[in-house]
Amino acid sequence: MKIAPRSKFILIGDSVTDMGRKQPVGEGLFNPHGNGYPNVVQGLLTSVYPDYFINVVNMGVSGNNVANLEERWQSDVMDLKPDWVSVMIGVNDVWRQFDIPQIPGAGIPPERYRETLARLVDRTKPVVKGMVLMTPVYWEPSTADAMSARVREYGAICREIAEEKGVLFCDAQAYADRVLAHCHSSYIAWDRVHPNIPGANVLAHALLDTLEFDWNRRP
Repeated sequence: MKIAPRSKFILIGDSVTDMGRKQPVGEGLFNPHGNGYPNVVQGLLTSVYPDYFINVVNMGVSGNNVANLEERWQSDVMDLKPDWVSVMIGVNDVWRQFDIPQIPGAGIPPERYRETLARLVDRTKPVVKGMVLMTPVYWEPSTADAMSARVREYGAICREIAEEKGVLFCDAQAYADRVLAHCHSSYIAWDRVHPNIPGANVLAHALLDTLEFDWNRRP
């Protein structure tokens, strides 16, 4: 696995990451990681790599877009001195373009999303051992759906930035699509954005595969 023993691993994003995590810092005792994919990631790292003592820290904040991430990046990432950082952001940047289109500027257009996310990578990469960009996920397989197509556009931007900047890329949408080939989106996410526990496992699986997690490891 790419993450070394005794690393601090920050997972940051919006409500899909947040999922009721402990405030102000999602680490420690008493279910601090919330009920989403960070909790699954922490559980699998602890159970399959118990000798690694990796500190998973959930810093997701519900409602955030990439601009909100940039505003809190110093306090919620840099000041915590992580070894690894995973970023999953973009669904609110897109969603606000659809659910409140009457408010100009509520959503984040593609070029601003690209520029902001790229700045965060440039700022962070020199001081960490590794970084992962996860695509935002919309639990709708049809690209005929306007929001589905738009979220995938932002996922493509994540891929481009990861390749340009030399960080890891996690195609979480592709993992979601494989599940949705067998079930309706409501089976995983009632609003096609916030996944249930099976959906959280899908996202955790995507991230851990990117980190070359050994699913057959016996400590």
